[in-house]
Amino acid sequence: MSVGSEMHTAGSEVEGAGMDTMTPDRQGLMLAELVGFMTKDTPSVQHVLDLTGPHLRDIAGLTAATVFELDSETGMMTASAQLGEPGRRDQLVAGKVFRAPAGGKPVVNGEQMAIRLRIGGQTVGVLLLTGSHLAELQLDTISTMALHFATTLQGLAAEKQRQFVAHSSATIQELFEQGMTAGNMETAAELLARQFATAFRTEHAAMHLIDGEGKVRYVHGVGFSDDIHQALSTNMLGRLASESPVWRSVAESGEPVLVGDASTAKTRAGGFVQTIGVRSFIAMPLMSGQGPVGMVMCGDSTGTRDWSARDRLLAQQLAVEGALIMDSARMRQAAEVHMNELHRQAFHDSLTGLPNRKQLLDRAEVAVEIAAATGTRVALLLLDLNGFKQVNDTVGHHAGDVLLQLVAKRLQGVVRRPDLVARLGGDEFSVLLTCDPDAEDAIGVGERICERLREPFDIEGEPVRIGASIGVALFPEHGTEFAGLMRDADAYMYQAKRGGGGVRLAGS
Repeated sequence: MSVGSEMHTAGSEVEGAGMDTMTPDRQGLMLAELVGFMTKDTPSVQHVLDLTGPHLRDIAGLTAATVFELDSETGMMTASAQLGEPGRRDQLVAGKVFRAPAGGKPVVNGEQMAIRLRIGGQTVGVLLLTGSHLAELQLDTISTMALHFATTLQGLAAEKQRQFVAHSSATIQELFEQGMTAGNMETAAELLARQFATAFRTEHAAMHLIDGEGKVRYVHGVGFSDDIHQALSTNMLGRLASESPVWRSVAESGEPVLVGDASTAKTRAGGFVQTIGVRSFIAMPLMSGQGPVGMVMCGDSTGTRDWSARDRLLAQQLAVEGALIMDSARMRQAAEVHMNELHRQAFHDSLTGLPNRKQLLDRAEVAVEIAAATGTRVALLLLDLNGFKQVNDTVGHHAGDVLLQLVAKRLQGVVRRPDLVARLGGDEFSVLLTCDPDAEDAIGVGERICERLREPFDIEGEPVRIGASIGVALFPEHGTEFAGLMRDADAYMYQAKRGGGGVRLAGS
């Protein structure tokens, strides 16, 4: 680290420091204290400034000092330590040091001196001193003092980077571990909102998802009252997401938006910012392989916030990870829907939506086993429609299909849960009664079904009348296996049909 043999003013050069007015002993004492202090402790920049401040007041009439830390990525300077009252133009004066060569010559502007802080060929900050006798500082003193400040800034920057990497890695690992279990996009988006709020240590988080038309279809807030949740739903559901300038920005660019002061940003009336009441926020797009599907917003309501380059980098990393999680959740959700549809097709009748023969057999086998173990009963009713063929022949097969669907609804209206109504095929249906029914209970259900089905059906404006023939068999009275119950119920159903309809109990 070298500062050089001369000082520069903002306009012209001045003679070198080191006048006889002040003995170098005080300056040597300050440097000795600095060396001892730096070797014993891991100081902050403020610690170093606090140690040098009293010496600089005696040596150079110091009235104020500020250490600016330089962000190498953005080129922005932020004050990381201060003594005395800062001036309105301090940052402007400090920036003038960058107009001078990188050799480190101080720049003097009136009663202010700007010293470039460099280490390892890299500028890490600027030390701005305000005082009445700054020319009394020896250049060797300035150089050594600047090196201590630069070393401290570099060490703290390295520690910040280490903490950032550790925090980012831990956040992304936890996000990945939890996100890979999300079964649908809503759950995944809620998880991202919680994790993003934790990652940026914000007070609030909220998210929305959009549908294929770009309208908000789902909203969720993390850590809000019921009133805020209700307001989010009222203000946003069904609205076009593109009405929000924030959404348009993240959706078009695919990049996070970081706003330190929400009052300076364009936002939608009734959107996230106004409803939640944040004063600073980060908005991150939720992406899938088909494009943006939603947005997460994290923010603080207690004050504005200066987002750093590290915050932006973390937001970008989380947005990428979030896209993977959303895509994974979307595929799992699609797979679950597909499996449910396959299951529905395998166990349900495609026309009426009722359970089919396979599901009836599976449920009945279990019901018989339970009844045998508990000493209770199971009843099976087999039902055939009377007059269905005439409907098909006179009105048409389409009317027959409509009639079967209406019959299914009426049957479900008569039978209580957990009893089961199933379609076996054609115009045959079955009812499985599992709540320990006796013969009277089973016959009563059959009679209510017959009565309900005798009521006319309205098909395309025309009244259609049918009836029903029902055979009833009970476990264990009429069989100890379900196959036997099926045979008996089927036989007595046809007996009822030959008799003109109604209900017949096996063995009667």
